[in-house]
Amino acid sequence: YRTRVEIGLHEMWQRLKAWARRIYKDVMVLYIAGKDSRTPRVAKWVAIGVAAYALSPIDLIPDFIPVIGYLDDVILVPLGIALAIRLLPADLIQDFRLAAETHAPVSAVQLGAWLVIFAWICAAAGVAWLLGR
Repeated sequence: YRTRVEIGLHEMWQRLKAWARRIYKDVMVLYIAGKDSRTPRVAKWVAIGVAAYALSPIDLIPDFIPVIGYLDDVILVPLGIALAIRLLPADLIQDFRLAAETHAPVSAVQLGAWLVIFAWICAAAGVAWLLGR
């Protein structure tokens, strides 16, 4: 027999896993939106940024910092997803959700590597611009 606490913890764990799956599906929708030519430019940049951040092993606040390290994952990613989805037209969201159901999973390492490369290119361009002044 399981105690009420064990049942409660099991139910909470199941809800947490379901929430994580929904977040991952939404990130896949944004990844697909970022690659689609029908996506408006601003929505595309937000979608790419949120998907790259969510799938990247690199965090704004490192996870090894107690409590605060996970706040960016728990707060920033869902807020970014909500913003990106709000910027996308409803008909495109439906198309992207259907495409996400059949899309192969994205390699977080590959996406994270591209994010780091992009950050270094932006930093180099900024330094070049400052030196050019």
